[in-house]
Amino acid sequence: MKALVALILLVQLLIHKAVPASPPAPLSCDDPESEAAAEVAVNYINGHNHHGYKFALNRIEDIRVVPQGPNNDIIFLELDLLETKCPILSPTPLANCTVRSFAEHAVEGDCDVKLQKVDGIVSVLASKCHSHADSSEDVRKVCPDCPLLASMNNTEVLETVSAALNDYNSKTTDSYLRLLEIGRATIQYHPAHVVATEFAVGATNCSAEEAKANVGACQLLPEDQSNFGFCTAVMVKRPSQDLQVDCQLYGHQVPAPDIPLFSWPGVTYIHPGQDTSAGLAPSAAGFTNHNLGLVHNNPVASESSSSEILRSMLSAKSVTKRAVPEAAQHDKVPRPVGFVPPPPPCPGKIRHFDI
Repeated sequence: MKALVALILLVQLLIHKAVPASPPAPLSCDDPESEAAAEVAVNYINGHNHHGYKFALNRIEDIRVVPQGPNNDIIFLELDLLETKCPILSPTPLANCTVRSFAEHAVEGDCDVKLQKVDGIVSVLASKCHSHADSSEDVRKVCPDCPLLASMNNTEVLETVSAALNDYNSKTTDSYLRLLEIGRATIQYHPAHVVATEFAVGATNCSAEEAKANVGACQLLPEDQSNFGFCTAVMVKRPSQDLQVDCQLYGHQVPAPDIPLFSWPGVTYIHPGQDTSAGLAPSAAGFTNHNLGLVHNNPVASESSSSEILRSMLSAKSVTKRAVPEAAQHDKVPRPVGFVPPPPPCPGKIRHFDI
């Protein structure tokens, strides 16, 4: 009898081991866990971006979790981001940065991010992004008279930036400023001819007065004393000429150890009377906005093509199951008054505006 009992227990144990553990329920794009992973991803994208502006999350488009073992998951995120008004150099926390309105000719970022979660700690393995401005036609539909983004190497834009820096340096008693890069620019022709620009600057080891004698000797302050800032300039060319310039320096900041936040590879700096295009970042020449794709282009950020096919099949199946069986169940199962069916897992909620 004891032998029979032992045999039965052994068979039950083998059957239990043969049945694989059910996979975890798929995450919704708006689950707290998804939101936390997206926050890590956006911080990584902004922290490793050296040009333009900070981006904020607009919507989680999709999320996939691939278990790797106990307390070890790989997470694939698809994110829709929007450009904010905070330059990438600004110390302002992202939560306090204003997203540009659609009428300001908004710039959108699309990113695939691969993360790993081990024992509850989420880290980014790779990212793949690109960014682009909304079409002029779409902006015109919403705001026919709004100025549109101009190319950053447009002649009028370069002239405005050069005039603005010369004007600021001629009036300040503080450090002489050099151009780091042009951030964005717009040109409006009616009812007035107006050129508006935004550009990043850095303080040099010369005062503005010393620069008058030998501007070529003025160099950006060393890293342990660096002081970067941002300027806006508006030049009215018609009906009457006017120039308004405002510059703000952020003070010395210490970048994170693994992120060279203030490295600007390939950037040369403007001298008075020099072609301002010298201050264009390599990603900007001939374009209206800085492209995230030139920084975040790691090919391992996305799943393999075979995984993409499988993912598409799974997505199609899940949509079908939601659309047909649930609708049929609604007819058979009485629902409480005011019942609202749960939203689909993805894409998630839109935080700012649909573009």
